[in-house]
Amino acid sequence: MQLQPQNIQELTNQSSLIASPKLEVKNLFKSYQGNNKQKLVILQDINFQIFSHEFICLLGTSGCGKSTLLNIIAGLLPPSSGQVIVDQQIVTGRPGSDRGMVFQGYTLYPWLTVAQNVAFGLQFQKMSKAERRERVSYFLNVVGLLNFANNYPKQLSGGMKQRVAIARALANEPAVLLMDEPFGALDAQTKEQMQQFLLELWKQTHVTVLMITHDVEEAIYLSQRIYVMSASPGQIKAEVNIPLPENRELDIKLSTDFVEIKRRVINLLRRDSLSTLVEE
Repeated sequence: MQLQPQNIQELTNQSSLIASPKLEVKNLFKSYQGNNKQKLVILQDINFQIFSHEFICLLGTSGCGKSTLLNIIAGLLPPSSGQVIVDQQIVTGRPGSDRGMVFQGYTLYPWLTVAQNVAFGLQFQKMSKAERRERVSYFLNVVGLLNFANNYPKQLSGGMKQRVAIARALANEPAVLLMDEPFGALDAQTKEQMQQFLLELWKQTHVTVLMITHDVEEAIYLSQRIYVMSASPGQIKAEVNIPLPENRELDIKLSTDFVEIKRRVINLLRRDSLSTLVEE
């Protein structure tokens, strides 16, 4: 069978889409004017790519600028220079439905029910009330909270509140789900339960995830790749591939492979801390 020019062009376009990153950060800088009128550089020459359906973690110590970087990607802060590109479209500096955001705090409206919280962003889209109800029910079922649709946030545990926040972000069907240390306020046991939940949710929905954390074990357990950030100014110091099976139980944290990856990542972070102390 001989391909016609139109078929060749379609195949070329499909190949280009497959190869294109879902999210790309290019030559990004962020600086502020200090009290002494000197420029304070927070982020310096940040470059990385995330492809469709990947789960990627940005890992760094406190003060490395990872939350600032995530807020820039979300459109909550403008970069000083450089670009953020989602689905080959440059982010223009304002939040968009293509980027769902889940914060460390629960950020739920206490006067709205669980279902109303999930539906909040949908009211700004052109869809009928029936479509909104159907989508809210679908995502509440995905996160296991359909039976709590009429409850208020004060009636939920911390882990349940974060599941509502995740459902709200997913309901808008974002190209990329951005997560800012979403389990940082939870106790250790609930945190591990939420890590398992998030991994299953990612496999079920195939959403592309960029999550920031300072927890080394959390980053290794959840992600396929880790970008390790250094501080003062914040830079991408290393990219670490995570060659663990996609189906992961909590016991994998005790495996030899997991411990070896953890040792490598900790050494990267430790060398950065020592370099900072020497410079100071």
